[in-house]
Amino acid sequence: MANWSDPRTTAVPRAATGAREAAFDAGLRSYMLSVYNYMASGVLLTGIVAMAFANSPYMGVLFDPLGRPNLLGLVVMFAPLGIVLAMSFGIQRMQESTVKALYWVLTVAMGLSLSTVFLRYTGASIAQTFFATAIGFGGLSLYGYTTKRDLAPFGIFLIMALFGLLATMLINAFVHSQGIAMIIPYAGVLLFAGLTAFDTQRIKSTYFAVRGTAFYGKSAVMGALQLYLDFVNMFLFLLRIMGNQRN
Repeated sequence: MANWSDPRTTAVPRAATGAREAAFDAGLRSYMLSVYNYMASGVLLTGIVAMAFANSPYMGVLFDPLGRPNLLGLVVMFAPLGIVLAMSFGIQRMQESTVKALYWVLTVAMGLSLSTVFLRYTGASIAQTFFATAIGFGGLSLYGYTTKRDLAPFGIFLIMALFGLLATMLINAFVHSQGIAMIIPYAGVLLFAGLTAFDTQRIKSTYFAVRGTAFYGKSAVMGALQLYLDFVNMFLFLLRIMGNQRN
């Protein structure tokens, strides 16, 4: 009979366990790297499209000189919302290639929509805000990835707060309260800062469920979409605080 304390009988299971843990860690790192690559590439593409379109002679196709959208501009501005809903509700039926294609279409449409920020704010303040957002996002996402604390209860509060913020912004579009308008950007920055950490932890946890399945690739893109939206919204709210408007 094998002796449980004999190192010859315990070395193999320990080695096997270590190998499995190493494989899991490598798989998780690969998965998260894929998510961050999609997310960063999407942000870069959006920025390039926004800058290029703002400096092109075609701005008038979607916006007037003050940045107000025409009918086609409204279609482009609401296209990302439609794509997000389509991806969220149709993800199970979609092919991975379709999910990826929709993600890139969304980032381009978002770039066209955000081109108006170059009409309202100086280039220097946009760049300054972008780097501030990138630093903050990186730190928050790292916290969400490394923390042992379960952020799920906190995430439920954040999602409820998001709906509250959207409702407040919609109401203020009609009442035009200066006080509420001043609070909204700060609330938005805090909200999406929290969502960045929460979404990162949730994406990390998703790896447990999707590794080795056909949903793996689609899950990475959807995770990137979540972080992409967190980054863009944090940037836009922070720009309302830090941005210097053009005369």
